[in-house]
Amino acid sequence: QVQPVESGGGLVQAGGSLRPSCAASGRTFRVYAMGWFRHAPGKEREFVAAISGSSRSTDYADSVKGRFTISRDNAKNTVYLQMNSLKPDDTAVYICAAKRTIVVPTPRHGYDYWGQGTQVTVSS
Repeated sequence: QVQPVESGGGLVQAGGSLRPSCAASGRTFRVYAMGWFRHAPGKEREFVAAISGSSRSTDYADSVKGRFTISRDNAKNTVYLQMNSLKPDDTAVYICAAKRTIVVPTPRHGYDYWGQGTQVTVSS
């Protein structure tokens, strides 16, 4: 099992960048697919990005393609979400999740472990 813990959110002006991270202890971290989700007030939680355990595969929501990059450092048990060209619509609590999967390298659902989230606020 793994317990994700996010950090690195904050307040940024539109067009700016942030790079929240998600750390998780565990010797088997590398076998988990990791995903980022976000939850804005009044909206449903939505998928943002996912990365396979080996980093060979990534997947992004259409709304963030070309702007966000998910990466991981298995030696540090850490996943990152580089967010560029941020928009006010990106404002949300960003939540990290982990899923042990063999068949699907970058799942969009069915995650087993969830972090508490880190607030990202993008001003106009």
